[in-house]
Amino acid sequence: MAERMLQFVRLPQQTPAKRDVQTRREDFGEIYQDFDTPRAEAQASRCSQCGVPFCQVHCPLQNNIPDWLKLTTEGRLQEAYEVSSATNNFPEICGRICPQDRLCEGNCVIEKGFESVTIGAVERFITDTAFDNGWVKPISPRQERAQSVGIVGAGPAGLAAAEMLRRQGYQVHVYDRYDRVGGLMIYGIPGFKLEKDIVIRRWKLLEQGGIVFHLGADIGGQTSFADLRARHDAVLIATGVYKSRDIGGPGAGLPGIVPALDYLTASNRQGLGDDVPAFADGTLDASGRHVVVIGGGDTAMDCVRTAIRQGAASVKCLYRRDKANMPGSMREVKNAEEEGIEFVWLAGPEAFLGDTAVTAVRAAQMHLGLPDASGRQSVEVMEGCHFNLQADLVIKALGFDPDDMPTAFAEPALAVSRWGTLKVDGKTFMTSLQGVFAAGDIVRGASLVVWAIKDGRDAAEQIHAYIQHNATIAVAAE
Repeated sequence: MAERMLQFVRLPQQTPAKRDVQTRREDFGEIYQDFDTPRAEAQASRCSQCGVPFCQVHCPLQNNIPDWLKLTTEGRLQEAYEVSSATNNFPEICGRICPQDRLCEGNCVIEKGFESVTIGAVERFITDTAFDNGWVKPISPRQERAQSVGIVGAGPAGLAAAEMLRRQGYQVHVYDRYDRVGGLMIYGIPGFKLEKDIVIRRWKLLEQGGIVFHLGADIGGQTSFADLRARHDAVLIATGVYKSRDIGGPGAGLPGIVPALDYLTASNRQGLGDDVPAFADGTLDASGRHVVVIGGGDTAMDCVRTAIRQGAASVKCLYRRDKANMPGSMREVKNAEEEGIEFVWLAGPEAFLGDTAVTAVRAAQMHLGLPDASGRQSVEVMEGCHFNLQADLVIKALGFDPDDMPTAFAEPALAVSRWGTLKVDGKTFMTSLQGVFAAGDIVRGASLVVWAIKDGRDAAEQIHAYIQHNATIAVAAE
């Protein structure tokens, strides 16, 4: 191992090459090129195989990263995939969209100057190679069970739970209000980060494994929640959070001010070939327009980079803190800067100008004060420091909140937290309703795909335990 690994002292960090900036601004293809086998093996060999792998510790899924890096170095790629997929249901997706700079790579023990191992790129390479070689197989349970589980939501938490439960042999039915499987992975995340055929490929694989998808489902409407519970031995709610946080101030209701998810969904649907009236009439199309995106997270980066690709006349990102305090991935910020996005730091919207539609954002200059209770520096307005930004399309990327779940499902007995998320038992994932579980963003609040996968896997384990416990009691009663 010593001869193969620990090559960080000899080999520099090398990330996959990016496509030329001008070229990638013109389409929605992924910007990173693929590793070839020699380069993936070389970059994997930089791992130090440390005794306490902080990359694994800081991965929500506790992926066995040093193990599959070593297997990759040795050319044992099928084994590397088996190790990787043992803890992660969708490594090809996490390898593309996880903020590795904040998680595994950001906690690599290799000292600065040598730079961390390119974990995400190797993870993507392993899984793409596995698909290319036919190593990724549909689920094939060892036994079929009579019990069924209904899962509401076909996003990462729901899909991860569905796969784990199907592997146990349960009859798994997934219900989703949209016409495709994937949730935000298909409609929220742009193709330049995650091409849609990657998600669709996984969807079809799950179908081949026996998972039944009910798309366009109206749970709480055409199908009552009570009926759903009656159909299944257990129900998992994994709907995610989709309600965009709003912004107030004078002019906030002017036409031309739109939520981030509406904008991204329209763009993704148009790319998938759907008829999108709001895109066709220009309402949600940035082409030729002066765009201001408000926010500093990954969703804001998705919006500014989408606007550039749609041919916007100008794109600015307005954020009330400085670059060092942005909540989004620094990798995505760098990509946005390369593509020509202008960042307006330490500035927040004060009002929106215009008569019949927005024409400008009036912003106030900010400065960072003393740390607040969370340890983060507070933001204070600088008196008398105001300026206007030309804008005929303003996109609000301020985060997401949950819908009113009891109302949405017409089930008032579902208990919610003060944040509007579903209340669950911290150990069992069960809600206030017997046999009804919840996982992912609808419990945690808006978070990362990798955390949703983790929650879905954990919830599936608890659902399995619950059903088997009930089955044991039923047998004992006979």
